Order: sequence, then structure tokens, then C-alpha cells
Amino acid sequence: MSLKIVVCVKYVPDIAGERRFSEDLTVDRETTEGLLSELDEYAVEQALRIAETTGDAETTVITIGPEDAQDALRKALAMGADKAVHVEDDELRGTDALGTSLVLSKAIEAAGFDLVLCGMASTDGGMGVLPALLAERLRVPQVTVLSEVSVEDGTVRGRRDGDTGSEQLEAHLPAVVSVTDQSGEARYPSFKGIMAAKKKTVRSLHLDDLGMPGNAIGLAGARSCVVAVTKQPERSAGTVVTDEGIGGKQIASFLAAEKFL
Repeated sequence: MSLKIVVCVKYVPDIAGERRFSEDLTVDRETTEGLLSELDEYAVEQALRIAETTGDAETTVITIGPEDAQDALRKALAMGADKAVHVEDDELRGTDALGTSLVLSKAIEAAGFDLVLCGMASTDGGMGVLPALLAERLRVPQVTVLSEVSVEDGTVRGRRDGDTGSEQLEAHLPAVVSVTDQSGEARYPSFKGIMAAKKKTVRSLHLDDLGMPGNAIGLAGARSCVVAVTKQPERSAGTVVTDEGIGGKQIASFLAAEKFL
């Protein structure tokens, strides 16, 4: 029986761009460039490696978000994923991590799964709680923050690295797994992969398709929200040291004054 792998990915604002907020303090995605979260690329990579190792696996990437979120799915498909699911609905605006986990769990159940893979956190929110929430909602084990992962004989195994040592963990499938940015460099989509991605299926779903109650998602159903935002201050000009023979001493004095020495 083919192993069904689902990878949860997120379309996030480009960290190199300027992030703006709407009047309701949600991210203004219409004027902010977005892309596939870098940390989720590692999850896609590990899903593809597991599929290549087992030789009999189907990889589906799932995201929720606005129309432009399909860009994240297309990159994952270009990397080598087989198909994609996009949950898009105006009611999703302002949904927090709890609501996101509920929507994703419904979409994952609809797709069917043996293994769910996630990145360790998103590069915009950075909460890192979604894998645990998904495991609870799907009622399966979680094996999280892995630097190494493999699947064999219906069991997922991996290594979790800590400050003082490493742990070897395992769980019977089905399970939810999250991987770190140390799990293996994500591959670049090849030209062949990019062209093939254009022919792959992206299934669009709305909340009604998942039987979702409206009061559980969006700003109205959020358990957390942004209460204030402050624009990042402009960078100062800094200190210029003109070397007239004592530049080294001036730099040392500056570093000492800033308590770097």
C-alpha cells in the first residue's frame, strides 16, 4: 500500500520586504510580497527523501491562505511533490494558530494520511505550536523538532538535538512530525520540475467543503490577536572612524564603550 505523506506549508511575507498591517492589525498581504516559508522547505525536502527511499509514496502539500498562497504550493510541486490542496476562504482572515490547526486537520483527514510533516515553525509567526495542535486534533503521536527522520516498516524514527545531548525517538504511523533546518538542505526546483509543476493538480477547497463552523475561525474565533504594532525605527548613520594612525585605538574604544570588549 502506498505511503500517504502530507506536508503542511505556509505562504508568508518575504522577510526581506517591508511588512505592513491592515486596519484590523492583520498582515496586509495585498501589498506585501510573499513566498513559501523557508522552514517549510525542509519539511518538503524530507517528505521527498522519504518517498524516494520507500519507493512507493504519494506526497501532498496543503496550505490555507489567500489566492497568492498557490505560489507556495507551486514551489513545493516544482521541488517534486505529487499534488496540492489549497484551502481558500474569505472567512479565514485573522485565523490564529488554533483555528489554523482545525482547518488543516480537516483538510488532512479529507486527503488521507499516514505521515504529516511540518517545518519547526513559520518564519512570520514563529510560534512552533502547529505540529502539536495537529497531532492532538488528528489523535496521533507527535515526533517533533527532528534533525534527522526516516520511515521503515510502519514506524517513523528520528533524532532530536538539544543543548546537552540528542534523543532517538520513534512512533508508529500514522503520526505528525516536524523537522528543523538541520535536517537536510532543501533542493532547488529544476527546470524540468518547474515545467512539470504546471501540469500538477492543485485542489481548491472552501470551508463549506470541510464542514467547518464559521465561529471557530477568523478574527471572531481567534484566541489570540495582535493588539498593537510599531513601525521599525530607521537605521542610524552609525560611527565613522577615519584612520589617521590611531584608527585601531578608536575602534577599540568604541567597542569598549558599547561593551563588546
